[in-house]
Amino acid sequence: MECLQVLEAGEGIEQSILRQLRAWGGLRGQCASVDHPALLVVSPQAAARGIPLPRQCRTVLLPGGMRGTPPQAASAVSYGSSPRDSLTISSREGDTLWAALQRELVTVDGQVVERQEFPVSLAPGEDELSALAAAGALLLLGLPPEKLGPTPI
Repeated sequence: MECLQVLEAGEGIEQSILRQLRAWGGLRGQCASVDHPALLVVSPQAAARGIPLPRQCRTVLLPGGMRGTPPQAASAVSYGSSPRDSLTISSREGDTLWAALQRELVTVDGQVVERQEFPVSLAPGEDELSALAAAGALLLLGLPPEKLGPTPI
């Protein structure tokens, strides 16, 4: 059974997600079925390169404006710089991004996360959209927004 699938092109998103999940104590709750992941994360570069996507998943996190056909999903959350995206960057202060959740979202285990802004730490050399994708995945997996500050090592 697969809870999380990250399609990326070497951006380090999956590594960042797993590092924070380990620091938090692992995944909470149940996963989807054995046929498809509970959460599919599509990175900016994977979307740009047109990497083939699974046919279905329970929840998909994808870059706003992504071309092509997204997988069948009960829920889709976009991230990026457009005000139409669900998760955007409101500002940057040094190595901290301020992310804005533009509309409430429902985690893979059914919890509601309200609209809000929260800090996201950037690792040296980390791309802003990749950091935003990792933060969105962690929110969807149930990590509280206040835990997305400094990244544990």
